[in-house]
Amino acid sequence: MKTLMGTGVALITPFTEDFKVDVEGLQRVVRYQIDNGIEYLVVLGTTGESVTLSKEEKQLVIDTVIEANQGKLPLVLGVGGNDTQAVIAELKQRDLSAFTAILSVSPMYNKPSQEGIYQHFAAIAKASPLPIILYNVPGRTASNMLPETVIRLANDFKNIVAIKEAAGDLVQAMRMIDGTREDFLVISGDDIIALPMVLAGGAGVISVIGEGFPKEFSEMIRLGLQRKVDEAYAIHYRIAPAIDYIFAEGNPAGIKAVFKELKLCGDTLRLPLVGVSEGLRAKIARFVASF
Repeated sequence: MKTLMGTGVALITPFTEDFKVDVEGLQRVVRYQIDNGIEYLVVLGTTGESVTLSKEEKQLVIDTVIEANQGKLPLVLGVGGNDTQAVIAELKQRDLSAFTAILSVSPMYNKPSQEGIYQHFAAIAKASPLPIILYNVPGRTASNMLPETVIRLANDFKNIVAIKEAAGDLVQAMRMIDGTREDFLVISGDDIIALPMVLAGGAGVISVIGEGFPKEFSEMIRLGLQRKVDEAYAIHYRIAPAIDYIFAEGNPAGIKAVFKELKLCGDTLRLPLVGVSEGLRAKIARFVASF
């Protein structure tokens, strides 16, 4: 799965001020990624506010991204949840022909055991027509997919090809890198430690800040993969303040504020999410203007 090396971005879903999907804004965001060196696009992940989109709106987002992309970049689709059978049903019902892989989050709220997590993804692996990227994000799911579980899944199912690891624990990520098969990709889900993970043997990142500053962030990851450490860290420290800003009051409020400053789309979110405070907005605006 070399197409998943480098920088993927978790696309936002822009909304109009009356909370409808902003098709033109989404098209601009996609083209911005294509024009600035991103390796692949992730559609309908957490950053895309997928949990507040209807079935029809999800299809609209998919259709818009496919049309705007025009086959230029590989596409990954978020298909996950805490109802295993519902995830399998979606995989069977949805047209996945435009996608390279699916990104499937570890079950949230149920708080399953490690065996439950394993059995959940085993069932999905048996049903999926596409390669699967596991997604471990304990801060949102309330359970941590341990390295032993990831290694077991990677060994047992060849179509489980990668993990987006977002526990914020570099040691845990290194254990996954060391313990999984050679062609299994450990992808950072935390922007601030994406470069250290790459230098430790990771395959890249699925980024939030990367879609706001795609040219620079994707170049940083490419330099990291080439082991050009000093050049890569120079970009890292230049972008690092913005990473703090965009997550300070929740995702995707921060990155949507960046896009508003870039004049690519508005910063409307759907409840229960709200926009950033005026103080944070001013910091983001100053950073964008000076970058």
